[in-house]
Amino acid sequence: MTSEFPQPQLPPHRPFPWLAIVVGALIATLAYRWVFERGTPAVDPRPVTPRGDLADEEKTSISLFKNANPSVVCITTATTRLDLWTRNVYEMPRGSGSGFVWDDAGHIVTNVHVIQNASTANVSFSDHGTYPASLVGMDPDHDLAVLKVDIPKDKLRPIPVGTSHDLQVGQRVFAIGNPFGLDQTLTTGIVSAIGRTIKNESGRPIEDVIQTDAAINPGNSGGPLLDSAGRLIGVNTAIYSSSGSSAGIGFAIPVDTVQRVVPQLIKTGRVVTPQLGVILDDRVARQLRVNGLLVLGVRPGSPAEAVGLRGTRRTQTGYIPGDVILAIDGRKVTSTDDYVLAISRYKPGDKVTLTIQRDGQSIQVPVQLGKPE
Repeated sequence: MTSEFPQPQLPPHRPFPWLAIVVGALIATLAYRWVFERGTPAVDPRPVTPRGDLADEEKTSISLFKNANPSVVCITTATTRLDLWTRNVYEMPRGSGSGFVWDDAGHIVTNVHVIQNASTANVSFSDHGTYPASLVGMDPDHDLAVLKVDIPKDKLRPIPVGTSHDLQVGQRVFAIGNPFGLDQTLTTGIVSAIGRTIKNESGRPIEDVIQTDAAINPGNSGGPLLDSAGRLIGVNTAIYSSSGSSAGIGFAIPVDTVQRVVPQLIKTGRVVTPQLGVILDDRVARQLRVNGLLVLGVRPGSPAEAVGLRGTRRTQTGYIPGDVILAIDGRKVTSTDDYVLAISRYKPGDKVTLTIQRDGQSIQVPVQLGKPE
């Protein structure tokens, strides 16, 4: 008896599922276009409305920025670090700030706090050329520093310089700098106050500071504050903000101070403060109910000794108070900070008039300020 093995049966032919999906999608697309897009005309861009001429105020801002931009620089700094494991020395980026070209000798003005504690500094110009800079000098009391780059004169555009003693609240101002590392940024505002006093990083006061509502942010420090004529009227240095960003109150060192400080830094690398040659105390003066500075002592050979200023003397029965300085050239001094600010406005060799109280009387004493010892 023989048996037959059943023959294998093929499954019935069915189309692949993906083919059905493709066909369905095509049918759906055609149906959509037939139902919803039938008769819809082609959509073209709208015609541009002619703008017309720019406003005069806009033209002023544009022209000012174009003219001043080549004078403004970005300053990047780095610090040197020592790898304790490999003993290799490497540089670490420290930060960035702003500055501006002072003259065609390559001097760059910025803030002390922009370059302080840095090992190296590089200066980048508006054409993106970057050059190493050397430190010429700095004056921490006024937060001003001078760098120098060695590049051809034709690449330097010194900024036009104005005045700050005649500024008025309400004047338009323009700040150019590199906030948050964003180079060549223009912000505008007004002079919102004048004659402000702020403290530098060491806690010493800087007086006659300009207050502005032009946006000043980290990175703007050291950049120029300009008037509507494009002249330098201040160096942006600080903001008043709890968040670290602009809150509408910024401060700039007045250009009249810059004019006094920067030439000294270029010439000698430091600011020479004239000396009177007195040892002063404001606490004892207050105890004596006098709004001034008591002269505790007079240094031998000093200008103060030459004009006969009297220091406090000790006797067998106690102390005899010396002269009390009330004012310098009519400028009242009631604290040692007042005295430092008043004296710093002059240079060695300048003549000033002291108003002093002696034996209950107010007298005027002319004196020529001397060089520091």
